[in-house]
Amino acid sequence: MIENALVKKMPRASARGLDFSEDLLAIGWYHSFEFPDGAVIDGYMPLTVQKERYSRYPIPDDLSGKRVLDIGAWDGWFSFEAERHGAQTIAIDCVEVPTFQQVHRRLKSRVDYRILDFYELPAASLGKFDVVFFLGVLYHLRHPLLALEIVCGLTSDVAVVESYVIDADTWKEHQDAIPTLEFYEMFELGNQYDNWSGLTVTCLLAMCRAAGFCRVELMFAGGTYAGAACYRKWEPPPTQPASPPPQQLFVSNSRTPGNCFSSRKSEEYLECAFRAPHDHEVVPQDLRLEVSGFGTRAIHVQRKEDGTWAASFRLPPALDAGWYPVRLRFADTAFSNELRIAVDLPLERPGQIVVKDVYDGKSWNRGEVRIADGGFVSFWVSGLPENRSALDVRVLLGEIPLQITWLGPDERSGYCQINAKVPPDLEKGSRDLQVTFAGVSSEPQVVRVL
Repeated sequence: MIENALVKKMPRASARGLDFSEDLLAIGWYHSFEFPDGAVIDGYMPLTVQKERYSRYPIPDDLSGKRVLDIGAWDGWFSFEAERHGAQTIAIDCVEVPTFQQVHRRLKSRVDYRILDFYELPAASLGKFDVVFFLGVLYHLRHPLLALEIVCGLTSDVAVVESYVIDADTWKEHQDAIPTLEFYEMFELGNQYDNWSGLTVTCLLAMCRAAGFCRVELMFAGGTYAGAACYRKWEPPPTQPASPPPQQLFVSNSRTPGNCFSSRKSEEYLECAFRAPHDHEVVPQDLRLEVSGFGTRAIHVQRKEDGTWAASFRLPPALDAGWYPVRLRFADTAFSNELRIAVDLPLERPGQIVVKDVYDGKSWNRGEVRIADGGFVSFWVSGLPENRSALDVRVLLGEIPLQITWLGPDERSGYCQINAKVPPDLEKGSRDLQVTFAGVSSEPQVVRVL
């Protein structure tokens, strides 16, 4: 039996938090271990606390066939515990920890141990994981929101996020206040240089949601830390829906009209237009949008003049290139019809572009546009590929490029509608309207500017 006879002393106080570095150095182990032969290693953290932490979160008892990632594994107790439950586990740390290797050998473990800096993870081609442990790492990182986005992108089901917080025992007293974060430039937290931030509990939860997790549930807050279960998927739809599902009308990129999105941009937003199955007001908390199974929360929703609704959602992080189905439901309904969006797909060169039916977008007079009061043209185009974006479609009125404000889906006729704003300083007279995409141009249509 391996025992540690050292008596643990109270950690030293610092300007914020406690410094346990001397005790940890003396003990030599952070995690405690109990081996199949009955031997025990008493680390700084008692085994009972580790087991309680593990059981606190929604982790299936049987992890057979599941992939688990342990970020900042240290001695590796959570890595080996997940493996004991049947998981295929990868453990990550920024330096090689000899105690991890010692336990790995003793257990004859198959945990895949890799030495990576945290910010190297997106390029490490690890894939996605059913469960991600992110325990006690967040406040060590310079860019906490970016870090949570990276964790979200590595998660297919649930991430367990624990962090140092500054108000674990009092957060309910000010939970409606604006979430805040303390920044530590030097040694303010625990006398340690790489402790960068202390979050309030509400800030931790808010940042997890902002990072892309659609559901975030606080599981524990006490002492100096808090932990949350962060989900990529919505809760299952009700077995007995209260009303019919919504009907999706279109899904578009809210900043650059069209169905094309880029995973390389830090902020991409979907605009979803839909008909609601009931007459009462719709609020963001009602909506459950999924992109290929990944949930995303509504940021804003508004009712339009024609009675339909439009809502904005952030594109879920870390999507690979391809087509993705999009569907919508309310909390108490089943899912809607599916539409689809394109992520990081190359342009397809069209064979021929045809423009027809050019109208003034307000008066609907054919072949003309009035520039007074913000005039725009509305017309129909065929020949564009399904993955199209206003960034790639060029509308010229004479030599003047027009701003595309609407790029619709293909209709049954095979044509899609485009609306384009006409500059208010454009001189009156007849001009040719042309559409260009990927080097292919339509035949000109004469438009009178009035």
